[in-house]
Amino acid sequence: MKIVSFVGARPQFIKCAVVSRAIANFDGGTIVEDIIHTGQHYDANMSDVFFEELDIPKPAVNLEIAGGKHGQATGRMLELCEREIEARQPDLVLVYGDTNSTLAGALAAAKLHIPIAHVEAGLRSYNRRMPEEINRVLTDHVSTLLFVPSVAAKDNLALEGITGGVHMVGDVMYDAVLYYRDRIISKDKKPYAVLTVHRAENTDDPARLAGILRGIATAELPVRWPIHPRTRNALVAHGLEAPQNVEFCDPVSYLEMIALVGGASFVLTDSGGLQKEAYFLGKRCVTLRDETEWTELVETGVNRLTGADPLKIADAVNWAVAGQVPATELYGDGNAGRRITEVLAAVI
Repeated sequence: MKIVSFVGARPQFIKCAVVSRAIANFDGGTIVEDIIHTGQHYDANMSDVFFEELDIPKPAVNLEIAGGKHGQATGRMLELCEREIEARQPDLVLVYGDTNSTLAGALAAAKLHIPIAHVEAGLRSYNRRMPEEINRVLTDHVSTLLFVPSVAAKDNLALEGITGGVHMVGDVMYDAVLYYRDRIISKDKKPYAVLTVHRAENTDDPARLAGILRGIATAELPVRWPIHPRTRNALVAHGLEAPQNVEFCDPVSYLEMIALVGGASFVLTDSGGLQKEAYFLGKRCVTLRDETEWTELVETGVNRLTGADPLKIADAVNWAVAGQVPATELYGDGNAGRRITEVLAAVI
């Protein structure tokens, strides 16, 4: 069986590392995988280093499509993804998550009548202003196999009439944390929090970004901020300065981020993946958004939504620093990659 996997952004590299490792170790049959990197994340700190540190097989090709507006970038990716599928003639196309690379790979395969497997299917924020929401909904509706990480994700698909080909396998990001956790030791024993802000709804809106800064200023401990290039530029463009308790650093690799979160008192973020990584590592999370795809974290009481409201952020900071996260299995037992591989081998 031949599979083509499309990846292009940081979270996809991590998910791909888990599944590609499971494919390589699978003894139930031969699966040949070609990884196609769209080039969506082109900075070495956000792309090359992930392949190196996570032991991901080198991509068969890098399409080098980066920058541009969403429609322009997705269109260019669609054209070249189609070219790669036609050249390689896979039995199945594998896509991850909810980026433009996800949608382009899925649409190219669908139009060529190639089965599609979507890892991390079924997530919904119910905010159609988010490009990611459009990408994940469309990808789910053209996919043949839908690998969901949670009961909530399975229920979301059922509400949209998607019940065939749905497999609840757990979360591959949990597999990754368990696999790499023993290699990570936080060197800093002093209390601190971790902050990430990168979503356009926060970085492009000066009022929201200013509200977040006022909120984090109330934290009575240092706040480590691996700052995304988009956010650094936004601070300058909006004439905003970070509060004195913020400690900036350049974007970090996956393993470095796991070490940061593992040593932190709590996490503040507008990232989807980091909400779960905080949970996996036993940290409370303050989510700087008005909604989340990971609703079970909020319902379990380990994650609080604050948006960009400084008063809500301040209140959530006090809550986050005061408690730990109970040990529960919301996202499986850490064997999602193996389960995905077994399904692929059985149905194709």
